[in-house]
Amino acid sequence: MTTPLSAFAIATAHRVGRMFFLAALVLLAGCAGLNANPRDPLEPLNRHVSDFNEGVDAIVLKPAATVYKKVVPPLVRTGVSNFFGNLSDGWSFINSALQFKFQNAAENFMRLNVNTFFGLGGILDIASELNIERHREDFGQTLGRWGVPSGPYLVLPLLGPSTLRDALAFTIDRRGDPVNYVRPASTGDSLYVLRAVDVRSNLLRIGSVIDDAALDKYSFTRDAYLQKRRSDIFDSKDSDGAEPKAEGAPAAGAAVPGQPAPPPAR
Repeated sequence: MTTPLSAFAIATAHRVGRMFFLAALVLLAGCAGLNANPRDPLEPLNRHVSDFNEGVDAIVLKPAATVYKKVVPPLVRTGVSNFFGNLSDGWSFINSALQFKFQNAAENFMRLNVNTFFGLGGILDIASELNIERHREDFGQTLGRWGVPSGPYLVLPLLGPSTLRDALAFTIDRRGDPVNYVRPASTGDSLYVLRAVDVRSNLLRIGSVIDDAALDKYSFTRDAYLQKRRSDIFDSKDSDGAEPKAEGAPAAGAAVPGQPAPPPAR
């Protein structure tokens, strides 16, 4: 059954696809005066989508998150965050296994079981108290781990920063989201809204810092997102923002699936 949210997502994907195609034609036709970032060839379009997202956030999501943070007690908000975090551990377990990160997969699997059975369905984060680390993984990271290039940077309507690879992986990630299978559909949609408000409430302080510190919020967000995704995929602790030497090739010192990790530098 197609829910209203999924129908909206499909329609949005088609519209965005047409927009990207038209933008590509414009670029190829010769916006010669545009000094585009090579990782962001669709920057003019992305900026428009980013402005749209900022408008929706300012009118709808940020006020809802602000009220949510003021009205809902911290203990309840923590339980909500723990619950949704526990739901994500199952999909992270699968993606860790697909990347041959077996220790990460084992820890995510342990977290899921411990918090589900002993943490009241994930409301209590017992696993963290037992020092079982959470490793967030998604299908976009799995594709990147196996050498699929990231493609150009994209800003998706309502969903925010992404890349072509991550945008294509979103459909698979959605199928791995337990909320997608909640019935009736209205309950599932309510959970999506609650999760979005909860996530936004946790980012209120960070958003204020970015607004105050960044000269160009769009560029700051883009560069931070791309750097974090490289770090997530290559398990890199570097923060210099350097690109990998080749698309899909791990940075120096990073483990490669199916191969032993290189020895530490002496």
